[in-house]
Amino acid sequence: MNYFYWIAGPILGLAWIWRLLDAAIGVPKIADISLPQSNRVPPHNPKISIVVPACNEEPAIEATLTRLLALDYENFEVIAVDDRSTDHTGHVMERIAAAAPHAQLKVIRITELPAGWMGKPHAMWNAANQATGEWLLFTDADVLFKPDSVRRALAYAEAEAADHLVLFPRMIMKRSGEKMMIAFFQTLFVFGHRPWKVADPKTKDHIGVGAFNMIRRTVYDSVGTFAALRFEVLDDMKLGKMVKNAGYAQRNVFGADLISIRWAKGAMGVVDNLTKNFFAIMSFQWPRALASCVALAFLNLMPFVGIAFAHGWARTGYAIALFSMFSIYVGMSTKSDIPSYYFILHPISTALFVYTMLRSTFLTLGRGGVVWRGTFYPLDDLRKGMV
Repeated sequence: MNYFYWIAGPILGLAWIWRLLDAAIGVPKIADISLPQSNRVPPHNPKISIVVPACNEEPAIEATLTRLLALDYENFEVIAVDDRSTDHTGHVMERIAAAAPHAQLKVIRITELPAGWMGKPHAMWNAANQATGEWLLFTDADVLFKPDSVRRALAYAEAEAADHLVLFPRMIMKRSGEKMMIAFFQTLFVFGHRPWKVADPKTKDHIGVGAFNMIRRTVYDSVGTFAALRFEVLDDMKLGKMVKNAGYAQRNVFGADLISIRWAKGAMGVVDNLTKNFFAIMSFQWPRALASCVALAFLNLMPFVGIAFAHGWARTGYAIALFSMFSIYVGMSTKSDIPSYYFILHPISTALFVYTMLRSTFLTLGRGGVVWRGTFYPLDDLRKGMV
């Protein structure tokens, strides 16, 4: 066991300090369009079509659409899609549309899902087919927009000659469990992705966020539209992947609270939200999922174990890993409402994320597919539909 501690410590120390240094250099390069210098008007006033797919979103959809209609940018349209809702989502949409000025809000109702499609990609594809804007913005039905959010995003994208822009949302968190889990998710994102490399055409790093995926219409058509993602669980990230692989210019930006979202309620709410996605991230391969569980536990739990049970200089690597991990929490606290002291809950959130991966894997395999918004999607079709 002593040999193990001596070997594991340097590996963990190097892994975490490398990621810390990479992030410390890279994150400041990501623009923040909420700053005063980004308070601009886009040249040529391009029209943007904002697509809002919704399935049983009655509690949230009114606030989302009302905020969108209050944007301080004039050349836009909102296309809201009622995707087979069984509540009053569609009625709320129609009521808001009837009061909207100049027909700025158009409502599409989908009553049946054709074979070979998942619901959300199908809804967004339908809406995009009826959109008239030079830009398309795909968002979610529970995202809250500030009036200047879209104007600032468009101005930045036009100035940067970007083809695809992702704006990171502010997470609204009301419970400690949410903060703990989202802090871990952000740490995992920093470790597994490099958002500061997205703009570099020489890298494969790509990004997509369901809350704010803004893309030029010509580029959207060029990469195959959502028809290319018709049976893809991770439609937001995979849209970004198609854009990057096709050689188009991709950017991601911070924006403080330009857009905000309550992603989950409590720690188990995060677990439930990720259960659908985690096995898909592993390409529906159970050996890869199990290996990821081991890697998650080793990278995130072993530094705490090592600092407690190793002796003498063998603790050095674990101390470096913990220092780096805590420093990442400190850095994240400047961009979110999660205090850096949530670092002490990192082992608990690690255990819950490993549980989520196992839950996602075994539920998907046991059911033979994924249940999403009340619709069952067979595993064989999901594997065939992956991009």
